[in-house]
Amino acid sequence: MAENSPVEPAADYVTDIGLRRIDHVGIAVADLDAAIDFYQRTFGMRCVHTETNAEQGVREAMLAVGPTTEGGCVQLLAPLSPESTIAKFLDRNGPGVQQVAYTVADIDAACAALRERGMRLLYDSPRRGTADSRINFVHPKDAGGVLVELVEPAPGH
Repeated sequence: MAENSPVEPAADYVTDIGLRRIDHVGIAVADLDAAIDFYQRTFGMRCVHTETNAEQGVREAMLAVGPTTEGGCVQLLAPLSPESTIAKFLDRNGPGVQQVAYTVADIDAACAALRERGMRLLYDSPRRGTADSRINFVHPKDAGGVLVELVEPAPGH
C-alpha cells in the first residue's frame, strides 16, 4: 500500500506568481462543430462560449466541465487557415491536447516573474485571448514540453 506524506517545497522555492486555478485544457481539432457535438454528447459538457479569433488564427469553443466554468473548461481549437499555429500542430501531431492554461491574477506581474526565472514567453507583451482575456504563453522547451498559457480574464469574467 502506498504511503501518503506531505511534499515539502524545494529549498529554492520561489514566491507565488499569482496562479489561481487551471483555466482550461486546449485541444486542437480539425472540425470544431463535430468536436463540440462529441464533447456534449459523450461527456455531457456544455458549450458556454464560441468565437473566431483572427489574430490567433482559430475558431474556438469553451465547454464547461461541470455545472459552471469554476470547474475549468475544455477549449476546442480549430484552424482558420493552413498557416495557423493550430493547423501546423494538427499536421505534426494530429488532434489532441495542445496546451494547459492557468488563470493568473495579474498577467503582467506573472510574465515579469517568469522572465526573471529565465522562462521564455512567446509574446513580448500579452495579447487578446478568448472573451477579451489577456494571454501569453511559456515556451514549451522551458516547461517540460508543455505549452503553458497564462490567462488574465477580462473584467467581469
